[in-house]
Amino acid sequence: MPYRICKTLEIESGHMLSKHREKCRFPHGHTRKVEFIVEADSLDANEMVCDFKPIKELVNEYLESYDHALCMNTEDPEYAHMKAAYGERVIGFTRLDPTTEVMAETIFREFETRLRQHILSGTADYPIRSEVRIVKVRVWETSSSWAEFEA
Repeated sequence: MPYRICKTLEIESGHMLSKHREKCRFPHGHTRKVEFIVEADSLDANEMVCDFKPIKELVNEYLESYDHALCMNTEDPEYAHMKAAYGERVIGFTRLDPTTEVMAETIFREFETRLRQHILSGTADYPIRSEVRIVKVRVWETSSSWAEFEA
């Protein structure tokens, strides 16, 4: 059975769900917790799956792009206007509503890519072994609601 660890980060982000019939179609925000669950079949020389620090370093800049940003479906009639008005603080999801499920998959895939690049580089202060893998990303929308994605 593999060993697992979880690193949790928080961001303040908003979204609009243009396909939603009720209030969620309007701009609104959430304090989101994002959990990164990684695993390995064995522990390293320090008796760890890996240090928590590189997990944060790998995704911190990326997650910052979501912080105080509004995620929108690029097909929303207001998308072009909002993007022109607020630039990089509006994040477009191509033909998709940025639901918490979609965000979990998007963040998972970005972290997976960054983790592989980090492992292959082999030059980090905090190396991560090749057997370490991302299991899932869980994104909390509220204190009682979350969505997760795993490959």
